[in-house]
Amino acid sequence: MTRAPRDIHDLMPAPAPLARPIQNLRAPYRDSNAPRGNSRDTEALIWRLVTFLPAIAMTLGLGATFMNWFQSGGLTATEIALTALIMITFFWIAFSVCTATVGIITFAFYRRPKPSQAATPMDVALLIPVYNEKTSDVFGNALAMIEDLKRTPGTPHRYTLFVLSDTRDEAIAAQEVHAIAELRAAFPDGPGIHYRRRAENTDHKTGNLADWIENWGGAHEAMLVLDADSLMSGKAILRLTDELSADPSAGLIQSFPQIIGARSLYGWIQQFSSSVYGSLLSEGLARWSDREGNFWGHNAIIRTQAFASCAGLPYVRSLRAQNAAILSHDFVEASLLRRAGWAVRFLPRLKGSYEEAPQTLIDFILRDRRWCSGNLQHLRLLRSSGFHAVSRFHLFHGAVAYLTSPAWFTLLIFWALLGNGENSILTYFSAENPEFPLWPVMHQENGIYMLIFMYAMLLMPKVMGLTAMRATGVSARQMGGRLRFTGAILSEVILSMAYAPIMMVQQTVAVLRVSVGVKPAWVPQRRGTEGYPLRTVLKFHFVETFAGVGLTAGIVMGAISLWLSPIAISLLFAVPLSMLSGLDLSRWAWGRAQLEPPAPTAALPVIRRATAYRAHLDQVLDQPQIKVAAE
Repeated sequence: MTRAPRDIHDLMPAPAPLARPIQNLRAPYRDSNAPRGNSRDTEALIWRLVTFLPAIAMTLGLGATFMNWFQSGGLTATEIALTALIMITFFWIAFSVCTATVGIITFAFYRRPKPSQAATPMDVALLIPVYNEKTSDVFGNALAMIEDLKRTPGTPHRYTLFVLSDTRDEAIAAQEVHAIAELRAAFPDGPGIHYRRRAENTDHKTGNLADWIENWGGAHEAMLVLDADSLMSGKAILRLTDELSADPSAGLIQSFPQIIGARSLYGWIQQFSSSVYGSLLSEGLARWSDREGNFWGHNAIIRTQAFASCAGLPYVRSLRAQNAAILSHDFVEASLLRRAGWAVRFLPRLKGSYEEAPQTLIDFILRDRRWCSGNLQHLRLLRSSGFHAVSRFHLFHGAVAYLTSPAWFTLLIFWALLGNGENSILTYFSAENPEFPLWPVMHQENGIYMLIFMYAMLLMPKVMGLTAMRATGVSARQMGGRLRFTGAILSEVILSMAYAPIMMVQQTVAVLRVSVGVKPAWVPQRRGTEGYPLRTVLKFHFVETFAGVGLTAGIVMGAISLWLSPIAISLLFAVPLSMLSGLDLSRWAWGRAQLEPPAPTAALPVIRRATAYRAHLDQVLDQPQIKVAAE
C-alpha cells in the first residue's frame, strides 16, 4: 500500500492567481479578448425557424381544435383557461418532435464533421470537484482516464489532474488523501496529479471551481470540468482539446455524456433512453443552438481566461435572502460567456463521454429537486442585460421543464372534474337555463382521438430515435439481437409511462416548495442501488398515493373518465413502483444482459479499466490502518 503524504498542502502546485471579476447582470459586457463576428446568423436563423415555426403552428392548430369543440353556447373562462393550459403543455411536446426532426435531417444530409486539428498545444487542467463521494469510484475513474490519455497517440497537449475536495466527512477525506497517493505512485512520470480540500465549502461547486481559478487558474489555458461520476476516454479528451485549440472563438465546448454504470431498474431506463433516443435530440439541439449552446456543468472544456473574465457569478435575490448563490450555475455561465462574445458549442457526436445516473426513483427525485430550485431561479435572470435571445431561451426552457408538471397536474384535475358528461363534477349550468346544462361539444370519439394524438406526439421522439439508430451508430444486434431489443423497447416505454405521472406530481410538489421558499438540502448524491425503508417510501410518496386513491374512486363511481385509468394506476401504486425502481438487475443473468451498453461503448477500454480500478481501490482503502487514521 502506498504511504499517504503527511502534509496535504504539498499536493498542490505553486499558486498562479487569475482575476475573476464578478459580473453585473444589469449592464452589458463584452470581453475585449473575444473575437469579433462570432456567429453564423443566417444559417442559424434558418434552422431555428425550421424548429420553432412548426411547433408553434401545431400548437395553434391544437388550440383552435379545442376552441371549436368548446364553442357551443359561447366560451367560458374555464374553457379558455383549459385550452390555454393544453397549448402551453403541448408546445414543448411539439418542440421536442421538431428538434428530433432536425436531428434526422442532419443525420440524413450532413456528413459527420471531420475532427479539427489543434492549432497550438494547450495546457489543460482536468478538474474533478467532489463532495463526500465514494472515494474508490472517483479515483478509479481518474486512474482510468489518465491511463487512457497516456495510451492515446498524437497528444500534443499537456494535462494536469486536480481533485478539488469539498468533503466534510473526515473519514472520506482521509481516504481521498490515500487515493491521491495511489494515483501519484501509479504515474510517477506524470501527468501532474494534485489534490486540494477547502476548509469551508462556500457556494458549493461554484465556489469550489472559483477557488481553483482564483488561485491556480492562471497556469492553464483551458479546464476540462468533470463531475464525481464523470468518465471520458483519452480520445474524447483529446478531441475536445483539439476543437478548442482550433477554434479561437470558442469559450466553451460541451460534449454529450452518455449514461453508463446502471445496475438498477430505474438506472437501466435512463441508460437505455440515453443510448437509443438521446443522440437524435442532441443532434437537433446542436443544429438549432449553433454557437449559442448551453453548458451542463460537466464533461465540457472551457477557455480558462474567458471563463474567469466573463462568468463570475454574482449573488442574486431570492424569496428568503437578498444575496443568494445561483444554484444551476452552468446555464448562467454559458449565457455570460456568449454575452461577452465567446461561442458556446456542442459536439453531440463526440464518443467516449460518460456519466452515471441515480439508481432509484427517490434518489432521482432528490437530485431533481435541487435542479428545480436552480432552474426556477433562472426566471429572475431572464431580464439580465446583454444576454443572447437563444441564451434566454435556454434559461426559460430549463424553468419550463419543471413548470409544465404543475400545468399537466392542473389539466389532470380539470379532466377529472369534467368527468363523463352528465356525471361531471364540474357543471355547466347557466343562470338563463338552470335546468339544462350546456356541455362542451367534445364527444367520446373526440376525446379518444385527442388521447391517441397526444400519446403519439409524446412517443414520436422515441420512434424517430429508433428509425435513426443506424445513423447514430447503434443497432439492434449490438443491443443483444432483435428479440431482446424489442423486449427492451416495450419495457422502457411501459416503465417510462408508469413513472411519468409520479414524476409529474413530484415536480409539482418541488415547484410549490420553491414558490414558498423551501431550500433544497445539499447532500451527496447516492449512487448505489440500496433501497429505502418502507416507512420512508410511504412518507415520500404520500401525495401521489392520495391522488391515486381519489382518481381510482372517481373512476369506479363513474364520475371520472375511464381513460385516466393508466394515470390513476401509476399514482395508486407509487410506493411499490418506487421500491421496484431500485431492483438490482445485476443479480440475474438476464438483468446483466440488459444492463450491458451497446457493443461499441462496452468495448471501450476506459470503461473496463475504470471498473477494475474501482474494485482495486475498494480493497486498498478498506485497509485497517486507513480506517484508524481516519478515526
